[in-house]
Amino acid sequence: MALKVKIKKVADVKTPFYVHKGDSGVDLYSAEDYLLKPMERKLIATGIKIAVPYGYEAQVRPKSGLAIEHGISHANSVGTIDSCYRGEIKVPLINLSGKPYKIEKGRKIAQMVFAKVEEAVFDEVDDLGETSRNEGGFGSTGMD
Repeated sequence: MALKVKIKKVADVKTPFYVHKGDSGVDLYSAEDYLLKPMERKLIATGIKIAVPYGYEAQVRPKSGLAIEHGISHANSVGTIDSCYRGEIKVPLINLSGKPYKIEKGRKIAQMVFAKVEEAVFDEVDDLGETSRNEGGFGSTGMD
């Protein structure tokens, strides 16, 4: 059964949809034109608001084609839309290339994936138990 998500358009934009059966995400489209200068960050409106069901989040992710072909990514890598948020979805784009990039209204700027989340209850303890890794951090598994 599909997850039902309410959507409200606040601009004349495409409704997100799955292009292929089995796709993980839907595309988000720009609701505005903007010339993004090299190394500039800008919140770009998508023209939609959604109501994510409780127990889920919407993850807003970069588009691989924009990253590879134009050096465009997201300033926060993956953004989270919480189930209690009702504002317009905006994408913090960053231009990592040396050339300006023209964002055009109606063009893809991100993708959105829905994921189940659990609410945590924290239990403060004196001992966390042993593992094979313990406190091994960055690089603890080696490079080979």
